[in-house]
Amino acid sequence: MIRYAIGHGISSSFLDKVREVATQFFELPVEEKQNYSREIYGGQEGYGDDVIVSEKQVLDWLYRLILQVFPEDQRRLDLWPEIPTDFREVLREYATKVKFIMHVLFKAMEKSLNLEENSFLDKLLGEKAQMRARFNFYPRCSRADKVFGLKPHIDGSGMTVLLQDKEVEGLQVLVDGIWVRVPIVPAAIVVNLGGQMQIMSNGIFKSPVHRAVTNPERMRLSVALYNAPDPETEIGPVEKLIDETRPRSYKNVKNYAYINYECTQRGELGVETLKI
Repeated sequence: MIRYAIGHGISSSFLDKVREVATQFFELPVEEKQNYSREIYGGQEGYGDDVIVSEKQVLDWLYRLILQVFPEDQRRLDLWPEIPTDFREVLREYATKVKFIMHVLFKAMEKSLNLEENSFLDKLLGEKAQMRARFNFYPRCSRADKVFGLKPHIDGSGMTVLLQDKEVEGLQVLVDGIWVRVPIVPAAIVVNLGGQMQIMSNGIFKSPVHRAVTNPERMRLSVALYNAPDPETEIGPVEKLIDETRPRSYKNVKNYAYINYECTQRGELGVETLKI
């Protein structure tokens, strides 16, 4: 499920500021950006390309900066850019605003299914839950007809909140076997449910397959914030959503976000590997 959120309480001018600091970072000399390379410490956080997990992995046509924003005591501030000088302040403020939006949406989803309070929230946005920011920069690509900015996948999150480029489209979602573009609405943010929500809702809420295409003439930027339980927290379908008419559809799992990432690099959908 992909939806636009408007009336979210974040001003258009602040959304433009988020885009601005992201653009300014990606415009820095390569040597400066490498100061925040994920290769310094390993893992997924920092600046660079995809983590390689498969010999057959097809790399996406983009550069990424991935930063953990919550829990606050797990922030790797040495990987948070110091240039532009207001990057850190803007990210802190934006992450706090987006976390509040996610909280409101999860509560509404619980209510829509007549679930007890915190059935989703405790694991997906609780004290130990993680939230990361992913800044995506898609360079011009002369073979846009052959190269994906981001290969087809479903998100490994509970929820992803995406700020699109203000001018250049690229996001597409698979609907009934047809790729459909997601138009730009500059003042809106795009809300996408990830595989963790599909599992926890026992398949009631669906995580859409989507991709990003490249552009031969223009560069493109997007900023995604996404949440997931602590890797040691087990998730599975909420018990109240399992009955004779809707039997359990998925196994319980820990660290689904990483499982989903590995599956994506092999061209598989993570949720499909957990079906019962």
